[in-house]
Amino acid sequence: MTYTLDLRKLTIVKIISKTVRFKAAAAAVLATALVLTGCSSTGGAPRNTAGSEGGGTVDTPRLVVSMVSHGAPGDTFWDLVRKGAEDAARKNNIELRYSADPETPNQANLIQSAIDSQVDGLAVTMPNADALGPAAQRAVDAGIPVVGLNAGMERYAEFGLSGFFGQEEKIAGTRAGERLAEDGAEHVLCVIHEQGNSSQEDRCAGVAEGAGGATEVESIYVNGMDLTSVQSTLQAKLSQDTSIDWIMSLVAPVALTAANSAEGANSEAKIATFDTNAQLVEAIRNDKVQWAIDQQPYLQGYLAIDAIWLAHRNGSTVGGGRPVFTGPSFVDATNVDQIADAAQEGLR
Repeated sequence: MTYTLDLRKLTIVKIISKTVRFKAAAAAVLATALVLTGCSSTGGAPRNTAGSEGGGTVDTPRLVVSMVSHGAPGDTFWDLVRKGAEDAARKNNIELRYSADPETPNQANLIQSAIDSQVDGLAVTMPNADALGPAAQRAVDAGIPVVGLNAGMERYAEFGLSGFFGQEEKIAGTRAGERLAEDGAEHVLCVIHEQGNSSQEDRCAGVAEGAGGATEVESIYVNGMDLTSVQSTLQAKLSQDTSIDWIMSLVAPVALTAANSAEGANSEAKIATFDTNAQLVEAIRNDKVQWAIDQQPYLQGYLAIDAIWLAHRNGSTVGGGRPVFTGPSFVDATNVDQIADAAQEGLR
């Protein structure tokens, strides 16, 4: 970076350079000059903790981009998605407007609000494509570049979205089921924490398919926004049915809660899950959770915002209109140390 110094300040530095106070005075002059010229080591405005990001490192026009997800309050998965989006926004001189609501009608309203405010781009999740797809289509019809992430891979192109970033949930579930079968699972309890979320239904369906007929796969519905209730529900289920030898969670906080449920029920059921966070990584290290399937939520958020910036720069579509896969990959005792640092930084 090039810094501009006031000549009067350079003169002051020369005058005091022969004194024992040279180093301190020069540092003070430099700091003052940097403030006056408006420079920073990151090349832009400081991070706005209220949610609007920008001032990045590129010399391109300022854009306003909305991301609307179905993330529930307190869900660490969506913290990672948002962090990735914020980092990409900061790099690309974008003001990011992030909003979320797990209730489908409310999420549709948030999408409409973004359209009404005439944003320069929109990234959306579609856990219920029938309800949210038409709202996303209205943004496309309004000339707003729109991409999908995380949920809705099977149908995003149907509503005109130019790209998608995530994992194919049925395939991820199938691989999880195959892994459970290899691990000798006989009775798996697949925990769905958001009713009406087609992605979660696809995961459990994939688990059953991948596990094969020799493994029983049973689904149970819980309220993922109330982990106290989740723990009591799972603990009661494990106490009632001692044949359950594996719990397949679909999100990290529920997996950690399930581990406590198993302990409370004196159950020897093992825990596996989709998705990770820093606490989940430690649980794998401590053998409280056996393994996880990682779809890299940070990367989903980052790529979605980066793709919109590229659409404005050169009209390109990342992935050529096809999905860009960020997972699935397995995290277990054999490789958990390799991603531990990234998890602590909120990147995995």
